[in-house]
Amino acid sequence: MNRIFKEIQARKAVTATVMATALGVTGVAGGLAAASASQTKSATPPPLVMESSQESSVNQTFNPFQSNSASTTLGMNSLIYEPLIQFDPANTKIVYPWLATAWKWGNGGRSITFTIRSGVQWSNGSPFSAADVAYTYNLLKSTPALNTSGLPLTGVSQSGDSVTLSFSTPQYDNLQAIASVYIVPQSIWSKISDPATYTDAAPVGTGPFVFSNYNASGITLTANPHYWQANHVPEVIFPTYASSSAAESALLNGTATWEGNFIPGIQQSFGNTSKNHLLYFAPVNTNSFFPNLHKFPTNQLAVRKAISLGINRTLIGKIGESGLEAPVTNASGLTLPAFTQYLTPAAKKFTENVTPEVAAARKVLEKAGWKLKGHFFYKGGKELTLQISDPSNYSDYYSDDGLAVRELRAVGFNAILVGDSDNGWYADIADGGFELTQHWSLTSINPYNLYHNWLAANVSSSAGNFEQLRNPAVDKMLNAVAAQSTTAGEAKALLPIEKFVATDYPVIPTVYGAAFMEANSTNYTNWPSAKNTYESGSPNAPTNEVVVLHLQPVG
Repeated sequence: MNRIFKEIQARKAVTATVMATALGVTGVAGGLAAASASQTKSATPPPLVMESSQESSVNQTFNPFQSNSASTTLGMNSLIYEPLIQFDPANTKIVYPWLATAWKWGNGGRSITFTIRSGVQWSNGSPFSAADVAYTYNLLKSTPALNTSGLPLTGVSQSGDSVTLSFSTPQYDNLQAIASVYIVPQSIWSKISDPATYTDAAPVGTGPFVFSNYNASGITLTANPHYWQANHVPEVIFPTYASSSAAESALLNGTATWEGNFIPGIQQSFGNTSKNHLLYFAPVNTNSFFPNLHKFPTNQLAVRKAISLGINRTLIGKIGESGLEAPVTNASGLTLPAFTQYLTPAAKKFTENVTPEVAAARKVLEKAGWKLKGHFFYKGGKELTLQISDPSNYSDYYSDDGLAVRELRAVGFNAILVGDSDNGWYADIADGGFELTQHWSLTSINPYNLYHNWLAANVSSSAGNFEQLRNPAVDKMLNAVAAQSTTAGEAKALLPIEKFVATDYPVIPTVYGAAFMEANSTNYTNWPSAKNTYESGSPNAPTNEVVVLHLQPVG
């Protein structure tokens, strides 16, 4: 019988103790390779056609550490490569031991030791071992370009089936980032001259699928014959859709099995048309506008504050997001209600305006020396222009941006909406070639991961710190949070960071983001739902692997 595990210990305990909870589902980190081998199927189930990001074109690239590789943009990394632990943002109490079977903290949170799972093979049939894990973390330690989440690694050691990671500061609240690293084979990657630019066109991983085919229409993966768990899906197809309308058409006509898009009116066009059509929108993150802190005018505090005061969060949620995402009500950006237990009475005072406060926004600008002339503000001969950009095929964000343009023009910004291509937007994010853009936050299991991904100096601009904040005082605050071993301690330590976000506007929260799931259960059952929160329903990595391994073929 399959088992999932719930971490029930305090994180400062000597060992990780887990509680097994029976799900009645085979194939999810429960040591069920034998069950997989013995199972007899009468017919091969059809392929799973899934889409997590609309891409007009992709290359044959599978480097899991590159933000613009096909495996990353299409959301297939965790189906090829795997982490030590899998997490469930829809139910943060659930933790899945994966390539690691146990872990324990040491040295006051400055080290963690993982017990590595035995009996796992790479997809080429060679044995996986703790040496591969140690190699991967040493690779991150020696190659900063690969360490996109900014792990403060100071040492990596291996002894038998155990791997110990050491850090410069306590990391109790950073387990998600530490254990979510994709493990790569030492036998292959150690021969690569530059892992940061390696295309990895023929990937070898421990995941449930292997690369099968690439063409202009997308990428196909087939089941890994050496996989260590039960997997009832024989093939996964990742098609390229150039627009949201193309993705929606594929969903409605049954060509696509599983998507994760914002689709206006989806409840009517899809949810109510068939008993086999499933919708699930777990609130798991915080959407925000990211101002470029190194480019005028968004490098000005008064401008950022005026933007926050001028936007209409209620309309963004109601119109831009079709009522599927609620407006942010706390200016700290803390994801609510998911992290309500961390919201102290002091933090509750950081209330957010959910409708525009035009007079207040103008007053902030005037106090900073801006003068309203005609329709727009000027300062030192410069007009207050503002470009808001996002990929034009991100239909909800593009709509959100359009609403913000209208509201900010009413304040006195000469705001302009810029529709970008996916590749153009990724490039602008990486090199800072934008002024204001909207994006979701890291789907996190605790507030530390949320804020660290937003604000930490050692997080790359392509991985989450889009605004490129470099503030030693904030890094010190984050370190103080990571050192906490209790919820109460973390909530108290979060207060300075919450105040910083609420008053300095390094990010400007808009709505509480959902993990969109639109699925067709004609061929596969046991999808996640509000009543079955074994995982969020997003078809993106890494959580999509957990969902795929839960799926059961019909008949």
